[in-house]
Amino acid sequence: MLATAIIVFREVLEAALVVGIVLAASRGVPGRGLWISGGIVAGILGASVVAGCAEAIAAAVDGIGQELFNATILFTAVVMLGWHNIWMNRHGRELASAAASLGKAVVGGSRPLYALGLVVGIAVLREGSEVVLFLYGIAVASGVGALSMLAGGVLGLIGGVAIGWLIYFGLLAIPVKRLFTVTSWLILLLAAGMASQGAAFLMQANLLPSFGNDLWDTSSILGERSVLGTLLHVLIGYSAQPAGIQVIFYLATILIIGSLMRLLAREPAARLGRPAASL
Repeated sequence: MLATAIIVFREVLEAALVVGIVLAASRGVPGRGLWISGGIVAGILGASVVAGCAEAIAAAVDGIGQELFNATILFTAVVMLGWHNIWMNRHGRELASAAASLGKAVVGGSRPLYALGLVVGIAVLREGSEVVLFLYGIAVASGVGALSMLAGGVLGLIGGVAIGWLIYFGLLAIPVKRLFTVTSWLILLLAAGMASQGAAFLMQANLLPSFGNDLWDTSSILGERSVLGTLLHVLIGYSAQPAGIQVIFYLATILIIGSLMRLLAREPAARLGRPAASL
């Protein structure tokens, strides 16, 4: 449930920030609420279509190369989570600046009013589609029940919307950058756990060597079926009896994504001085 809440919270917060910036920058424009609300609804409907497609694909391949399908879903989620962290670290400020520029352009009359709904709809669709993929990956990797995922999703949704509104009204003292830094590293560990589980599925399908079964056994200290063990399995991919290939994929994921996050976050000083292009 906690992993679901973290993912949903992060994605909803990002969408809420775009909505909040657009609302603040277009304050005083007649009809802006209607267009922005319409964009939010359209984005949610689009994300629902993506969810339906994911369920249809899963049903179509049920029992046919299930390990390979599960591994594909997990590795796709790992790539998307990694790309998401890297992109937001590098372009988050540009995105906020572009959203603000759009709102001001609408106020000034140089951009049409429907542009507000378009940019908000795209933001909600993008974040909602990522939520669908990431949560499907969590379900495949950890076998979390639908009720638990629903509870986590509701908590994440409420938290993301609440923080977004607090930021919009200027009531939040915690720097947004710090929130994103913490969730970015939590998501990195979640991605590493998914990569480890994906490797396990490929090993079960005899597509990867094990490089040693049961590299260690900590089940007597912390079993995977215990409350804490289950929580750590979902959040960071804890395994009491991992195979060598799982450890390799886990560490490689942290090394690659973590290094790219740090490396690509360092934007050239000249670029920071340039104004961001409008959306």
